[in-house]
Formats: sequence, structure tokens, C-alpha cells
Amino acid sequence: MKISEAHILIVPGYTNSGPDHWQSRWERKLSTARRVVQAEWSKPVREDWVARMIEEVNAATKPVVIVAHSLGVATAVHALPHCRTKIAGGFLVAPPDVANPNIRPKHLMTFGPYPRDPLPFPSLVIASRNDPFGSYEQAGDIANAWGSLLVDAGEAGHINAESGHGPWPEGTMVFAQFLSRLQP
Repeated sequence: MKISEAHILIVPGYTNSGPDHWQSRWERKLSTARRVVQAEWSKPVREDWVARMIEEVNAATKPVVIVAHSLGVATAVHALPHCRTKIAGGFLVAPPDVANPNIRPKHLMTFGPYPRDPLPFPSLVIASRNDPFGSYEQAGDIANAWGSLLVDAGEAGHINAESGHGPWPEGTMVFAQFLSRLQP
């Protein structure tokens, strides 16, 4: 699949993705990319975030490729049963452990637990071995349940600008390869 054949839907997590975050950089570079904009970034409400995601997916006129980070992953998977537009693939990065009672801030738990049904499209889960919001083992478990390929990002923190992943060239290469394997 080529970028021109898809709507690339950028789904940020808690507090949004700032201008130096890889998601923001990709949004600026990819001609068909658009962000799911939430009304309240710092106090996420699952029902509101999921409803916005459903609106964006259902408004698409081309197959959707989801590019979700952190709480955006939880938002995306909770929205799936209500999406009418074809989703061609999911690029799911740094899923937080939303079922962990020790997660901070606590309101992230309102997005848990994750649905465990297999995803109805090809997907990658990219996880770090030292993500403060979720363990690699938890990401592997959910990737397995979803039928996703698990990609080991090594010790990459939360795979965001704060952990040194602003440009994230490795992610760009993995995404390009993933996109090339999707059917329009």
C-alpha cells in the first residue's frame, strides 16, 4: 500500500504528542496523515476519546492505517467494534499497561483492560524493554492475543521525544516496510 492509498490516522496518547514527537513529525511529512484531536488531553475520558476515534475512522474515504502511541493504542482498540470504514493496518507503539493498579496517572486505568480479541487487520506492536508505563512482557501478551507481530525496540523508554525518539528513523523504516505489505 502506498501512502496516497490510505488515510494515516495519528492517534496520540495522554497529553498529546508534542512538536518534536515522532508522531507529529510523521504527521507533517505524510501527505494523507491526520491526527485524532481530543478535547481534553490531560484528563482523558475513555468514552470521549473512543468516540472521537470512531468519528475520524468513519469519516475516512480511503482505508485507514492507524498509527497509535501509548494511550492512543488503548483508544484505538476500544474503538474498533464501532468503526465502519475499512482499517487496513495498525502500527501500535508503546502500549501502556492499563490494567496495572500502580500505573500513574491513575485515570489511565479507566482505559483498561484491553480487549483480547484478535484484530481484524495486520498489526505490529512495538514495545520497549524499559518502558515506565508497561512491561515488555505485558506488550508481548497483548500482541499475542491480538495476533500482532511484536517488535522489540530494545531499551527505548516510552518511545517518545523524552526518551530520544523525536525523529525515530528506525520507526520510520519499520513503518515503511509494514505499509508496503498492506493491501489497499
